[in-house]
Amino acid sequence: MSATTLDPKTALVVVDLQKGIVGLPTAHPSADVVAQSATLADAFRAKGLPVVLVRVTGGAPGRTEGPARSGQPAADWAEIVPELGPHEGDIVVTKQQWGAFYGTDLDLQLRRRGITQVVVVGIATSIGVESTARSAYEHGYHVTVATDAVTDMSAEAHDNSVERIFPRLGETDTTDAILKLLG
Repeated sequence: MSATTLDPKTALVVVDLQKGIVGLPTAHPSADVVAQSATLADAFRAKGLPVVLVRVTGGAPGRTEGPARSGQPAADWAEIVPELGPHEGDIVVTKQQWGAFYGTDLDLQLRRRGITQVVVVGIATSIGVESTARSAYEHGYHVTVATDAVTDMSAEAHDNSVERIFPRLGETDTTDAILKLLG
């Protein structure tokens, strides 16, 4: 982990902490990820910094070798977990693919607010979180991933993202370190 810096105009981007995702089996307890993310969200809100709550309601249309989804998801599958809100003033982004930028107005929402950096948290580390972090980096944002506020269905995939990918896209740190930087 590196020494993280936070820009004055930083947003928290919470990826897929919704009822249908947090119930999936994960390498690290999803309840811990939700708790760390909620703590960060409260701190960002207290500082008047944007909190972006991202949820997924569909999937990209391309063919894959992975298993196809079957059946209908539960009616509350896409609802953000209550620990996170949404609260008044939060930005809610609904996506149809892994990353939170493609096909959404997330970049526009951040640029209108003068945001130069994002802190990314959520599930799954190697899918929605990594895709969002990659896209944020490609859009020119400084990127920080709170490594104790992310998890994956695969411990190996999680470790690969945290150890090999995220350091190439920005900075990584813990929730406590980020909270200290927020003041």
